[in-house]
Amino acid sequence: MSTNSVEERLKRVEAYDFRALTPFVRFGTASDRYSGWIGQIYPESYRERIRGRSRKLGGRTFREETLPVDSVAHYFEHFDILELDFTFYRPLLEPDGRPGSNINTLRTYAEHAPPSARFLLKAPQTYFLRKLRRGSPPVDETNPDYLNAKACHNHFVDPAIRVLGDRLKGFVFEQSYSRQSEGPSPEDNVEELRRFFGELNSTIQPHLELRSPHLLVDRYFQWLETSGLGFVFSHWSWLPPIREQWKMAGEQFSAADKSVVCRLLTPLRMSYADAYALSHPFNEPRPEITDSQGGKRMVLDATALAFQGLLKDHSVNLILNNRAWGNSPALGQAIASRILEEEVRRFNAGRAGPDRPAQS
Repeated sequence: MSTNSVEERLKRVEAYDFRALTPFVRFGTASDRYSGWIGQIYPESYRERIRGRSRKLGGRTFREETLPVDSVAHYFEHFDILELDFTFYRPLLEPDGRPGSNINTLRTYAEHAPPSARFLLKAPQTYFLRKLRRGSPPVDETNPDYLNAKACHNHFVDPAIRVLGDRLKGFVFEQSYSRQSEGPSPEDNVEELRRFFGELNSTIQPHLELRSPHLLVDRYFQWLETSGLGFVFSHWSWLPPIREQWKMAGEQFSAADKSVVCRLLTPLRMSYADAYALSHPFNEPRPEITDSQGGKRMVLDATALAFQGLLKDHSVNLILNNRAWGNSPALGQAIASRILEEEVRRFNAGRAGPDRPAQS
């Protein structure tokens, strides 16, 4: 390892350039196009192209400001991979097979992203949530298309592959939190998922994020490993810390393509609404998070998981969310700097040898 190479990479990190920082980590974000990233990821000229809308959340009204889809070209001048989550809310094709609005948006991303771009897509809730919130006022209704593998393949998986081609690197299947008394047993849940993914038979790597801790049992992790499905390490409100999830997973990765997805979404023990309110308008890190023990632990846990990728010859996709830090690019800086510090520490420890003290 060259000290100069680390210094050069640190300078790139200061400029929010996280590309090819190390061979075992890919930096990306959960969604993009935030006006709060102007001056970090996007040039000032985009201020003239901001679009805004109002959003009500947790009894408060916020103004959300976004940039046009073609800004993705600038995004990939800073990051290696992008997770698109708009596909979570609606499939790419309508039930009758007609193209939906989301497939047109995805085509625009494909048009403006460079050939080297990598994408993760969130699978539609239509096929992976037991209940959907519908109506006004919204109520939870049983989802008739839950684990409908044929519909998922025809209306999401296949059209996504046709649009993005080899730039599509994975699907994220997110299952929402449920109380132990309201859902299936851990064993029944594994059997349901086994049938679904057996029928889906996707050529693109699936990664599963289950948000109910009681479902994260040994049998689940054994099935993931046997099936070659990825476990999503998720830093989310009501899940255990990432370091604990690593132990629960038997300190092993399971995706057949030797990739890992780690999503840093919200501070632990903080609701979505509270994290959103604290972080909005997503233009800078929030000391309430960055200076907290939980925030510091999140950075250390993500760094440790990244080095497990190195040790086990896997690529770790670190997906950063504004709500986890206040600002995703700043969170990238915090983790990237820590990874490079650890790289130097390990290099010096290796040089010390058995007769010389390692430098910390």
